[in-house]
Amino acid sequence: MEKKNISAIVAIARDGAIGHGGGLLCHLPADLKHFRLITIGHSIVMGRRTADSLPLGGLPGRQNIVITRSRTYRREGFTVAHSLTEAIDAATMPGEVFIIGGAQIYAEAIPFVDTLYVTWISATFSDADTFFPDINPDEWIQLSRDDHDADEKNPYPYSFVTLQRRR
Repeated sequence: MEKKNISAIVAIARDGAIGHGGGLLCHLPADLKHFRLITIGHSIVMGRRTADSLPLGGLPGRQNIVITRSRTYRREGFTVAHSLTEAIDAATMPGEVFIIGGAQIYAEAIPFVDTLYVTWISATFSDADTFFPDINPDEWIQLSRDDHDADEKNPYPYSFVTLQRRR
């Protein structure tokens, strides 16, 4: 695998939850806007279930790379890879390569991630069924934090946090 800047971007609730029923935990428009601003113009890597959860297909303005075991999987707007290494090697857009989910892809990729962009959601979701791997605070330095209260569009308080792996 060629050395590239690997990042992960994720929204995590208080208990480490990241999803339920194949989708997001909740609708936070500010997080969706933040995700778009951070990932636009870059390659994004996701698992097949995450790709299939995108109702309109690949996300515009990004190279969409899907990891699947299936040798016959094809989807318009996606580059297909069969391993994390193959996905990262297939990334051709400049700058960071973003891991965007799901849980299995995050767990496999986290040892290679240089930067974590986390939206911490100040809530718990009893129906959550998908969780992010534990983040060891000894391995990361907080570069920035931007806290926000709930408002009429975003029903939960949240924080945008950028973490960089300690060298």
